[in-house]
Amino acid sequence: MTPTWKIELIPVPVTDVDRAKAFYQQIGFNADHDHEVHADLRFVQLTPPGSACSIVIGAGITDKVPGTQEIQVVVADAGAAREQLLDAGVEAGDIDVQPWGQFVHFRDPDGNSWSLQAIQSRPNG
Repeated sequence: MTPTWKIELIPVPVTDVDRAKAFYQQIGFNADHDHEVHADLRFVQLTPPGSACSIVIGAGITDKVPGTQEIQVVVADAGAAREQLLDAGVEAGDIDVQPWGQFVHFRDPDGNSWSLQAIQSRPNG
């Protein structure tokens, strides 16, 4: 039997932690943690609505360059997700319809790329 693996945390590089935290809260992420361990390490964990996986932003979290992270998440309804983003003042692309799902793309203030995918069904196993 193969053990279950679940993604827990994805680091997202940002230039301004407070601006990024406000952006993610504005689009519905929950701020789970905001802790400054010391002057060079601040850990801010944010979780998208309904997700078991979180992102982490902050000082001293990752060496990645801000604006280079790409993340794809699954949503139930691409249109509703796009409307939520637009209502929050976020530029979101039109719904991109593909044979394998519908996609909505947006970027955070640092240019990190998000792709929201609505799929009809996911294969089991």
